[in-house]
Amino acid sequence: MAQSIINYAVGTLVALFPIANPIGVIPIFYSLTDKDSRCERRQTAQRTTLNVVLILTIFLIGGRAVLEFFGISLNVLRIAGGLLVAHTGWEMLTSRKRLTDSEQQSAVEKEDISFTPMATPLIAGPGAIGVVIGLATGMTQWSDYLGYLIGIVLFGGLLYGCLVLGESLLSILGLNGFGAINRVFGFFILAIAVQLITDGMMSLFQSAAPNLFK
Repeated sequence: MAQSIINYAVGTLVALFPIANPIGVIPIFYSLTDKDSRCERRQTAQRTTLNVVLILTIFLIGGRAVLEFFGISLNVLRIAGGLLVAHTGWEMLTSRKRLTDSEQQSAVEKEDISFTPMATPLIAGPGAIGVVIGLATGMTQWSDYLGYLIGIVLFGGLLYGCLVLGESLLSILGLNGFGAINRVFGFFILAIAVQLITDGMMSLFQSAAPNLFK
């Protein structure tokens, strides 16, 4: 059972990392907190991390209930999630700004950016939430839930490390380096999106095939 929990935790971390992209938000985080002291920036990073973990945990716990309430099947969720993930990947691949000028200005004027725009929609956005809801539909026992939850917490720890150490990464990589990393992540995210859409469509076709040939 312990090995199963570890596998679920690692799988959750691997699934969330490219889509939530904690590395890609570092330049945005530091541009929005450029007037803050190091202590204030660290506190904002802590609040952002806690908000992300809380948002993802809520959707992990309530994901199945949301699907049942709206009558959405897992295969439909895969296709819709794949489209959302594809949109995110395309934006990263084409280096499109994740915040519009008006959103950027509004964020700069806010006293606390930890919930919006940092936690949501930049990190725990539709793509990451879709992944978590998809995981929730596959839970069959408490160990599955524990493994997914540990994976979310591990992602939170990784996110916090990226935000705190981001200044050093910025000085090493520069904005061009971050742009290159974003494009690489964008390519893999597009591949994940294609896989999600393909799996969802194949499963829908297989489930509908017996009725089509009656």
